[in-house]
Amino acid sequence: MIFDAHSDVPTFVYYERENGQTAVLERNYPRFFGGIVTARVASIWTPVDRRNLALRYGIEAFSRLLRDVDESEHFELVTSTEEMRRVIEDWKVALWAGMEGGEPLESSLDVLEVFHRLGLRVLTLTWSLRNSLGDGVFERTNGGLTNFGVEVIGKAEELGILLDLSHINEAGFWDALDVTSFPVIASHSNARALCDHPRNLTDEQITAIAERDGVIGAVAIPSFVDGEEPTLERYVDHIVHMVDTAGHRHVGLGFDFVYYLKGWSGKSVKGLEDESKIPSLVEKLHENFSETEVSGITFKNFERVFERVVG
Repeated sequence: MIFDAHSDVPTFVYYERENGQTAVLERNYPRFFGGIVTARVASIWTPVDRRNLALRYGIEAFSRLLRDVDESEHFELVTSTEEMRRVIEDWKVALWAGMEGGEPLESSLDVLEVFHRLGLRVLTLTWSLRNSLGDGVFERTNGGLTNFGVEVIGKAEELGILLDLSHINEAGFWDALDVTSFPVIASHSNARALCDHPRNLTDEQITAIAERDGVIGAVAIPSFVDGEEPTLERYVDHIVHMVDTAGHRHVGLGFDFVYYLKGWSGKSVKGLEDESKIPSLVEKLHENFSETEVSGITFKNFERVFERVVG
């Protein structure tokens, strides 16, 4: 079984449905899932040109995702690990609803609660730019969490929403750990020691997530894998390094495949271009880890954290 902690599939669904398509997930099941991915966080991301209407976009994106799931045979949106296991036992894909960046919250905890009622269970506090919660990694400034960001963390704990620290800058990362004692994840980040990119994590950050019993999902964005030769082998190097740093219970998969999004065609890790190459990855993992460790990395580590925080 494969648990993918980050996917931009809702963006694809949004624009396909805007163009009049229906059952988008179902029609693309062989390509995007293919009987390989059994659980996936489907994250709603607000495009830069929609940030001035972020709440409206977030509601529309959530609505279109829910309608699309209703039109499918292979998918169900889940809100608990018990539901996830049931869906997988029924030979379907369990989709967790995530939000990549808190732009749609528009400084309102009530809005967060409404999204939770719709099914939101994973919140990436920022995308790479600043929002009302804090600064992303590509902001010129190095501000940490805002007061509202701290309030959001408290409300997320109350509701059972898992906090995701990918994309936030270092100041915000440490602020988040200062104000929560819950496990956190970095759904799609690699090791900065192997690839010096601001979206990757330092060994200190990796260790801090592990100390909270969290998980880091290794990401298959080529520029986060290697600046010159982004290959499957180098991707596995990141997993090995993070396991050596944090322990095998604290590393998972967060592919962030983007080959299907406009403007990203061809921007893939060699040997891990899409879901069809995941079996090759699993083979490489077996060369480096035991069966128990591979099972944790591919599924059970994220399952554990979701069960602790979400239920």
